[in-house]
Amino acid sequence: QVQLVESGGGLVQAGGSLSLSCAASGRTFSSSAMGWFRQAPGKEREFIAAISWSGGNTLYADSVKGRFTFSRDNAKNTVYLQMNSLKPEDTAVYYCAASGRGYYSRKKDDYDYWGQGTQVTVSS
Repeated sequence: QVQLVESGGGLVQAGGSLSLSCAASGRTFSSSAMGWFRQAPGKEREFIAAISWSGGNTLYADSVKGRFTFSRDNAKNTVYLQMNSLKPEDTAVYYCAASGRGYYSRKKDDYDYWGQGTQVTVSS
């Protein structure tokens, strides 16, 4: 079992930055691939980024590539999403997720545990 708690969301102007954190509890965190997803009102939850259990490999959605950076610190049981050059279309609830599988993925169904989400609002 892995429990996830996101933090760091808030209101920011377009062009600004935010850093999200996701603290995990549970002994399997360091062997879990992790993902970030987001969901805007009236839209499907969409993939943002994924990271391998070691942190050595990352994967990004085209919409955030070059602006967002996903990292992890297994010693602190925490993953981070640094978001730069934010746009109004980045406004959504952001969720971190953990996968018990041995690979990282873009697919929601490949993730077994989810946080409660944190709101990110980007004003124009």
